[in-house]
Amino acid sequence: QVQLVESGGGLVQAGGSLRLSCAASGLTLDYYAIGWFRQAPGKEREGVSCISISDGSTYYPDSVKGRFAISRDNAKNTVYLEMNSLKPEDTAVYLCAAVLTLGGMIAGNPLTWDYDYWGQGTQVTVSS
Repeated sequence: QVQLVESGGGLVQAGGSLRLSCAASGLTLDYYAIGWFRQAPGKEREGVSCISISDGSTYYPDSVKGRFAISRDNAKNTVYLEMNSLKPEDTAVYLCAAVLTLGGMIAGNPLTWDYDYWGQGTQVTVSS
């Protein structure tokens, strides 16, 4: 049974930092890319980062580039999202998702792909 479990969310003041974790079980991550997405009330789901588990290559949209950093610990089957300089508009439920990729690689905009597995999400609230 595939499971993705997010943790690390919480309440933080604007300008602060949080590190989210996505722990995966039931799948061989080497063949996957892991994406982080966020869903705010009344807004469309937005992808904020993606990492290839096989080679560590990453992708970020302009909205978070320079503030967010995604990384992985293959030994722990865990992907992290380090979020810095947080803004109130970063408030959302953050979800991680896994997508099977050819050779575990990412290309183009992997945040537009159809992801195979999703976690339940963790709430991030940034106060002004």
